[in-house]
Amino acid sequence: MAEPRTPTSRHGLSRQSPLLGYDPHAGVLDLPARPKSPPEQPVELRDLRQLVPADEPERQLDDWGRSQRVLDRFEPLLDFYYHHWFRVQTEGIEHVPAAGGALIVSNHSGALPPDGPMIMQAIRHEHPSPRPLHMLAEHWFKGYPGVSMLTNKLGLVPAHPANAQRLLHDEGRLVLVFPEGQKGSRKLYWQRYRLRRFGRGGFVRTAMRARVPIVPVAVLGAEEAMPIFAHIRALQRLTGLIYFPINHAFPQFGLAAALMYLPAKFKIRFLEPMDLSAYSADDAEDVALVQEIGEQVRGQIQAELDAMRSSRRSVWFG
Repeated sequence: MAEPRTPTSRHGLSRQSPLLGYDPHAGVLDLPARPKSPPEQPVELRDLRQLVPADEPERQLDDWGRSQRVLDRFEPLLDFYYHHWFRVQTEGIEHVPAAGGALIVSNHSGALPPDGPMIMQAIRHEHPSPRPLHMLAEHWFKGYPGVSMLTNKLGLVPAHPANAQRLLHDEGRLVLVFPEGQKGSRKLYWQRYRLRRFGRGGFVRTAMRARVPIVPVAVLGAEEAMPIFAHIRALQRLTGLIYFPINHAFPQFGLAAALMYLPAKFKIRFLEPMDLSAYSADDAEDVALVQEIGEQVRGQIQAELDAMRSSRRSVWFG
């Protein structure tokens, strides 16, 4: 009997090949380990950064595509959700550094996750020294016309280690990452607040290489604001979406479901930063160490979420 044939791409590569980027267990920022002795690059390749256009203050557009003008136009809607709909309660905002790079690591949830924008608004409104926030995101949006351009203007950056290194180390920015990725946002309602695996610790490796602290964040309320009751796999394959959820608003209201969040009370708690300055770039290649620190961060967030849920009297009033 012939052995079963492994499906391959038109280039002859297996779907499981890391060259196609397929890894069902990987998380955001998880890529195959880099070679220990990378080939020396020509000088001209090292200077490619100089070819990137400088910021254009008159357009309020940085070289990542983040547009302050677009953000200002969305500000009334985001403020409505932050102050009146979700009535966000923020704690520990002083743990977010006022200067220098920092990697903010949060739990992730909701069919259309509202946690990222609310964390952004918390820093903008509650921090004594507000700073722009860039969010590292997976590439699920790149195939949808108009969506990719809009998300870039709102501060989303493709989750790649090179992008994270430049943002954190070279430019000293605040960067938000959700290590659960789509595994977190696709959770069903009965699975709420049970953190998924944080990949293979790619976010820890990133922080070590950039020599920046990790600021864990626990977000309560997003699971109830846009819950998922079921998934329809056939429609997922038909539409090309990463998942096709069923909830109180989708698919019956179509695209309007994006504005139909339930008014759950949000609590955002920033935990004490984890200082990784004692580690070197070589430590980032220690798989066991990276996974141990990643699980420690995950455990801190999970414990905080459990404590916040136990003290919550009402989903809607806190």
